[in-house]
Amino acid sequence: MELNNVPHIAASSRFFSSCSRCTCRIRRSGKTRIGASAAGRRCSSDDSACSEPSEQQNADFFSGPISSLCYTRRDFASVALLPFILPHVHIARAAEPIDGSIIQNGVRNVLSKVKAAGMLRLAFHDAGTFDIADKSGGMNGSIIYEVDRPENTGLNKSIKVLGKAKEVIDLVQQVSWADLIAVAGAESVALCGGPEIPVRLGRLDSSTADPAGKLPEETLDATALKTLFSKKGFSTQEMVVLSGAHTIGGKGFGNPNIFDNSYFKVLLEKPQPSSSGMPAMVGLRTDWALTEDDECLRWINLYAQDQANFFADFKDAYIKLVNTGASWRSA
Repeated sequence: MELNNVPHIAASSRFFSSCSRCTCRIRRSGKTRIGASAAGRRCSSDDSACSEPSEQQNADFFSGPISSLCYTRRDFASVALLPFILPHVHIARAAEPIDGSIIQNGVRNVLSKVKAAGMLRLAFHDAGTFDIADKSGGMNGSIIYEVDRPENTGLNKSIKVLGKAKEVIDLVQQVSWADLIAVAGAESVALCGGPEIPVRLGRLDSSTADPAGKLPEETLDATALKTLFSKKGFSTQEMVVLSGAHTIGGKGFGNPNIFDNSYFKVLLEKPQPSSSGMPAMVGLRTDWALTEDDECLRWINLYAQDQANFFADFKDAYIKLVNTGASWRSA
C-alpha cells in the first residue's frame, strides 16, 4: 500500500561536531569499543568521523562502568541550549507517519465477500459527489452524514461494520473515515478476486454532508450519464470501467461474490424473460443504457473479451475516484 512519507525533525549535526574531545574507548574481549558522548554520538577509532549509535552499541556502552563516560562542558552546553536554538515547532500538529498495514488489517478483520459489494458501493457514493464546477464533494468521509438520502439506502450497515474496525484502529493510530472507506473498497475488490489496488493515505474528513443530488440517478440515459461523469472529471471509458463494479453484489451479473468481467459479458446478452414473461431484473436501467451508446459499447466489448484489461483500467479508475476531491493532511 502506498503511504504518505512524512518528514521528521532532526537536530543539526553541527552542535555535536567535536568528537575528539569526548570519545571514550572501552576495551572488551581484547577489542576496542567506541563509546557514545553525552550528546548521543559515537566516534570512529581515529576520531575522524561520526555516526549515529545503534541500539546494541548504546546498550553495550551504558552497561559499562560509569567512569568510562566522558562528558565535556561543551556537550552539556549544547544539549541545554538546544531547545532555544532550534525553531519553535508545534509538536501536536506534526503529522505522524501512517502505517497502512494497520488500516488494512483492521478492515480485513471485519470484511467478508458477502459484505464486499456494500463496502465498494460505500466508496463510490462517498467519492461520487465530487463536482468540478464548485470543487465540492469527493472522497472526504461525508457519507456518514448522508445515509438518510434515498440513494444511500442500506449503506448504514457498511458504515456500522467499518465503525467497529475504526474503533480498533484508532487505539493504535487515528484513521480518517475517508481513508478507511477508500481502503475498504480496494480490499473488497481484492477479496473477491479482483486486482490489488494501492491506496494513498492521508485524507482529511469533512465535518458536514456534501451537497445532495450529485450521484447519478437510475433513470439517466447514456448521454446524461456521460455528461454527469464529465462534470466530475471522468471520461466515458472511466465511466464504463467503473460501472463494472456491479459485477459483485445482488444485481445479477454472474457470481455475486466474484469480481470478474461478467458484468460486460451479460450486458452483451439480451435480457432473458422470466417465468412470467417479463424481462429478468438484471442490473439497473443505467447499466443497460450503456449498451445503447456506441462509444460505451466499444468499451463494453473490449472488457468482455479481455478481463486483464478490465482489471488494469479499473485499478487506475478507482485510484482516481478515491483521490478526486480529497483534502490531504500536511506532512
